[in-house]
Amino acid sequence: MKTFLLIAFLCIAIITLRAQDKNTISIGIIDSVNSTILKEQRKIWVYVPNNQGNAIYGGARYPVVYLLDGDGHFSSVVGMIQQLSSVNGNTICPQMIVVGIPNTDRTRDLTPTHVAGGLYMDSAATKTSGGGEAFMAFIEKELIPHIDSLYPTTPYRMLIGHSFGGLTVINTLVHHTNLFRSYIAVDPSMWWDNQKLLKQTEEYLRTNSFAGTAIYMGIANTMDEGMDTTRVQSDTSGSTAHIRSILKLSHYFAANKQNNLRVNYRYYNEDNHGSSPLITEYDGLHFIFKNYPLKIKNSYFTDQSFKIDSFLTVHYKLISAEFGYSVLPPEQDVNEMAYQFMGNKMFDKAESLFKLNIANYPESFNVYDSIGDLYSAKGDKAQAIENYKKALSIKETPDTRKKLGELQGK
Repeated sequence: MKTFLLIAFLCIAIITLRAQDKNTISIGIIDSVNSTILKEQRKIWVYVPNNQGNAIYGGARYPVVYLLDGDGHFSSVVGMIQQLSSVNGNTICPQMIVVGIPNTDRTRDLTPTHVAGGLYMDSAATKTSGGGEAFMAFIEKELIPHIDSLYPTTPYRMLIGHSFGGLTVINTLVHHTNLFRSYIAVDPSMWWDNQKLLKQTEEYLRTNSFAGTAIYMGIANTMDEGMDTTRVQSDTSGSTAHIRSILKLSHYFAANKQNNLRVNYRYYNEDNHGSSPLITEYDGLHFIFKNYPLKIKNSYFTDQSFKIDSFLTVHYKLISAEFGYSVLPPEQDVNEMAYQFMGNKMFDKAESLFKLNIANYPESFNVYDSIGDLYSAKGDKAQAIENYKKALSIKETPDTRKKLGELQGK
């Protein structure tokens, strides 16, 4: 079925992020978790890909991005993922749920150890610091189960954080490695507590395995004019401690390839601490999902001998190994390719794709409706009727009912 219907994408009683009327655009919803660990009610902002509410392609499930400082980065990250995961043949990353975690006490939650003032911050600003482990316990034991219970998630999780959030990303990579499959650290505050976490990270990178885990790190230009990344490493002033600490971490990443961590990082000379999140997240998504894009050539739609169904199956087996669970070719992508072959009168190729969708999504009414369209186009009235009936047995839809009636002469 090629007609796209738009309906509300969630049927749970939670407040919309922006009022739904003809003059507003909503990109997510506001949910909340009553945390016994943190002893407070925590609001969360949640985006679910729009086709979750699509009446045609039901049952889709998505990886989840957990976004620290959610109140500051939610809109930009959601927009970026929407753009990079659009179903138009140029997909860079999968469609993903985004869970933004707004702050209540940022210094408490995003620092792993307590300090009584010092570099960059006085004692008043650091009074509540050191709650990072409790915050991660909240994420692991309360937030993730809540999200998994209410939203269409897969086991793949990513953590993104900037500054203190980046510090939390590195702390989680080191001390809770398997909680997330991938990480993006944006200009992390590795100077914290006299580089205590930085020193721990050096040891952990040298002595532990990180197989199956990926991280991308962005380094902003926070140096005074006239300084460069070579000279700054021999500087001893407090003003350069931030970038010196991150550069040390990049060296530790480079020196420990034996740990099987898939890692990349980049210094952004034209970006400062505040402007670095957007470009780091963009490059990070490209790096982490480097193998995800399905490179479809125009010749695939004209070469009669090319086995498009086998090509898709092999590609997603490789993605499954990388993601750590079975990833099927998306029903919508396969459906649209099949209709393209059908439009080119390449009925055998179209049939192979429609049958692939039937094998992968046997509970979907659409897979039977679509192959019914193929048989109808080929003049195979009996098989078209059989599949339209199968589609209607799963879900009654006016479009399918009309097509069946026309074939039956009603």
